[in-house]
Amino acid sequence: MIGVITIKDVKLQLGELCKQKRQIYEMSQEDLAVALDLSRYTIQKFENGKNATLDTVLKIVNHFDLLNNLYLALKDIENTNDINSLY
Repeated sequence: MIGVITIKDVKLQLGELCKQKRQIYEMSQEDLAVALDLSRYTIQKFENGKNATLDTVLKIVNHFDLLNNLYLALKDIENTNDINSLY
């Protein structure tokens, strides 16, 4: 299928966003890990699009002040009443 977005694509995009934000704030992976009470390895895996917990995603999003944007995007999707069951 052309134009299909995969979970891997989203993981990679989230990792890239984290890396860009971290670099804008001149933080190392270690700096971010300490700020979020995570390991540097967890940040490294996240930035490389590897598996991350929802908690890790939300900690990173919150740290870079993007939690409100994520919440509003989710509310917007919810309010469209366009949620179809896959089952």
